[in-house]
Amino acid sequence: MASTTKIMTATIVIEKCDLSEIVTVSSKAAGTGGSRIGLHTNDKISVNDLLYGLLLFSGNDAATCLAEHVGGSIDGFAEMMNQKASDLHLSNTSFKTPHGLDKEGHYTTAYELAILTDYALRNETFARIVKTKSATININGVPKTINNTNELLGNLDGVYGVKTGFTNGANRCLVTACKRNNLDIICVVLGADTKNFRTSDSIKLIEYAFSNFKLTNISEIIRSYFNEWKVNNINSFNVYKPSTNSNPLDLKLSEEGNDIIIPIKSSEIDKLSTNINCEKNLVPNLSANSVLGNAVVTCGDKVICSQNILLCHDIYAKNFFEYFLQILKKLPPYAIKDCK
Repeated sequence: MASTTKIMTATIVIEKCDLSEIVTVSSKAAGTGGSRIGLHTNDKISVNDLLYGLLLFSGNDAATCLAEHVGGSIDGFAEMMNQKASDLHLSNTSFKTPHGLDKEGHYTTAYELAILTDYALRNETFARIVKTKSATININGVPKTINNTNELLGNLDGVYGVKTGFTNGANRCLVTACKRNNLDIICVVLGADTKNFRTSDSIKLIEYAFSNFKLTNISEIIRSYFNEWKVNNINSFNVYKPSTNSNPLDLKLSEEGNDIIIPIKSSEIDKLSTNINCEKNLVPNLSANSVLGNAVVTCGDKVICSQNILLCHDIYAKNFFEYFLQILKKLPPYAIKDCK
């Protein structure tokens, strides 16, 4: 994944560091090859400026400098990267370096890189940096202007990041975040032979997504089906010996009031199907919000969304006093009189 590795590097640094900290550049960092922001041994630069150098100009020297500052060493920082990958359930991802220069055992997939990017973009600092076209950083107090290497930023409608990459082993890579009309997508292209192919493939994928997918309110679909189902089925529920003090049986969906809106391929919206599975023979005592079943929206064999069906109120079992009254009601009047 080449320098798209720096998405993880920046994520860890932002979460672990005070961005105002000043870092002294080591000889190892200064000697890191490939793309560089021009650091020299014993230079002083803030973590914040290193992040801009990392994400805009793709500085490998900045990556090494940050890794040593946060993790103590390249290996120490790689352990932190892999722990974070594990936390995000990225089972097909492995990090060996903070910059992404070719190394055995350093890899990911397009899908898992998209998951990582989605996580990273939730951080305001990360999102602000990757959408910046150019910035002025200070090395030893001397200003230096750097430009973003992302060729789509500012040139394609809705693009607001994220990161380019290139090594001889990885070829051209590009992770793009783009938003139009509330539809927010992440596009990942790995292994393109040239920068032009990387750019054109990314544009084709982005335009395809916006042309073929539509934001769909799945909650509305579930609610509509569930409400109709409840009207037709509520009287078929059987509650075994409920207390007369229990509220009338009523059901609700989990996530009520929270709309689940997801992109669905336009050609598949009419193929969405809703099914309800619910236990109808109930045995007290049951507390409110007990799960009785679920409502599932599918498209073919694929589950799109599932919501639990919950009990609205507590259902109590009949107590001894209620059983006693029930027996009295069944006795003939003369029997009750004799009892008196």
